[in-house]
Amino acid sequence: MKFVELFGAPLLCSIFLFFISLMLWVFGFCGVVGNGGGYMIEWQFFYLCGVDWTFPIVVDHISVVFSCFVCLISGSVSLFSMSYMESEVFLRRFMLLIMAFVGSMNLLIYVPSLISVLLGWDGLGIVSFALVIYYQNKKSLAAGMLTMMINRVGDALLILSVCFLINWGEWSFGYGLFGGFGVMICCLVVLGGMTKSAQIPFSAWLPAAMAAPTPVSALVHSSTLVTAGVYLIIRFYSSLVESPEILWFLSKVGGLTLVMAGLSACFEVDLKKIIALSTLSQLGLMVFTVGIGYPVIAVFHLFTHALFKALLFLCVGSIIHSTSDTQDGRILGSVNQLLPFSGGCLVLSGVMLCGMPFLSGFYSKDLVLEGAFSCFGGSFEIFILVVGAGLSLVYSLRICLMGVFGQSFGGSLCLFVVESGYIIISICVLVVGATVGGWFLQLVWVAVNGFDLIGVLGKVIIGFVTLFGLVYILVGLLKVQKVSRSLLGELDWFLSSMWFMGLVSGSLISSVGLKGGLSAHSCLDLGWMEVLGGQGTFKVIGGGIRVFCTMQSGSLLSFFRIFLVLLGLFFVILPIAL
Repeated sequence: MKFVELFGAPLLCSIFLFFISLMLWVFGFCGVVGNGGGYMIEWQFFYLCGVDWTFPIVVDHISVVFSCFVCLISGSVSLFSMSYMESEVFLRRFMLLIMAFVGSMNLLIYVPSLISVLLGWDGLGIVSFALVIYYQNKKSLAAGMLTMMINRVGDALLILSVCFLINWGEWSFGYGLFGGFGVMICCLVVLGGMTKSAQIPFSAWLPAAMAAPTPVSALVHSSTLVTAGVYLIIRFYSSLVESPEILWFLSKVGGLTLVMAGLSACFEVDLKKIIALSTLSQLGLMVFTVGIGYPVIAVFHLFTHALFKALLFLCVGSIIHSTSDTQDGRILGSVNQLLPFSGGCLVLSGVMLCGMPFLSGFYSKDLVLEGAFSCFGGSFEIFILVVGAGLSLVYSLRICLMGVFGQSFGGSLCLFVVESGYIIISICVLVVGATVGGWFLQLVWVAVNGFDLIGVLGKVIIGFVTLFGLVYILVGLLKVQKVSRSLLGELDWFLSSMWFMGLVSGSLISSVGLKGGLSAHSCLDLGWMEVLGGQGTFKVIGGGIRVFCTMQSGSLLSFFRIFLVLLGLFFVILPIAL
């Protein structure tokens, strides 16, 4: 009974989510992919002024597979939490927040109406704030406020787009929009999606959200919060096609985010922040892919990335939990000897992130590179993609070299803990999914869409780009420290600070908002608005009441004074009137 009382909530949530994931996978293959189409279910509440007030649900291969992966990863995270959060007193409250997070994401996935999307969109923002500040310290509160404020910007932009959609009398975003209002709506939706997916200049909140517990980070940075913005942009792609300048803007912003996050990850020492920056880099790659005109490939990469990134977070979380909350790469090391299972799975997930052939990351990354080489984009796009693909191998190798194969500079092994069975089972589920998921998804995507492939020369170039990051390990083996310091010593601070994105989208927004609110409180609420408002009115009314009380006091002297005042006014006003 004590086991059920302590761990019943995460265990039941995990079993439920695994069951839902299995049902969605079977339904997706048999009911949606097998028929080669989708379904649209719509409930009409009422009809007013020529507008249908409905609640639509779209069921196609994208929404079903995405929901399946969200439930699979959430089930693994719930099972992982049984060991990682075992000392948490309010474990049921934590699992309630996790289930609310999963429910909000599923509501966002299946609903094609911007009015209804706001329910899931706001739900993700509110629950993510509660999860980021879960540890209730100053660092968590600062990260939660930054996350909430940037997400509020996206909420405001989506509400504005809904206001402009009144001109069409329709709030579904699966149809093309035409005219000046259509371009404005597309701009608002794209900017709103950029805030959720942490694109430049809204990139500061994603590494700051690492203040949340590691199971939350595995869920947020793999398949839920950060992918919501990319998913919204992809769903809105049929309208974005009508505005080529917006797609051009997306390709440039995604490319810059890809390079910025990749370079920052190459200079970071915190393992969780390296993985967060790698997530930001992959989100930039997805946005870049949408911008060059391949939204289907972007969805494919989004799904495969969700699998191996959740695996990467759970492996790092297992290492952090087993080493007494140590996540500094300069201290960790020799994990392959102390934690062989977690260390081996960490290397496997890093290899998937690099795009090693025949693993899940290879299929989607190969298609992205093929699409970039076969499109009619400029040299800037190709250069950015080549650099970003090379950097993915560099920071993946840094994770493995620092955490797994490096020398340990930690303390005593007395505080060392071995992985529990729940951690091993949750990691094994994601290992299987991340290993064979890319191959299964390729079958689904080829059956539904099909792709244009390039020749042998393009394949050789793609293989060279994928393995270009091996230069890093050669430099590390040869101990050429003077070369690296002379080349990157001056840029180290700039590159490690995310190109000062923390000052642009972090400190700027938060400081302006907080200082502006304090100034408004002191100058308006406690200043002249009080003088002209509540306090001033109270003083005027109080003075008038005192005058009337004096007039009605019954004293002969008071009556004589009033008579003299009225007589004076009479002699002053009468000549003016005449």
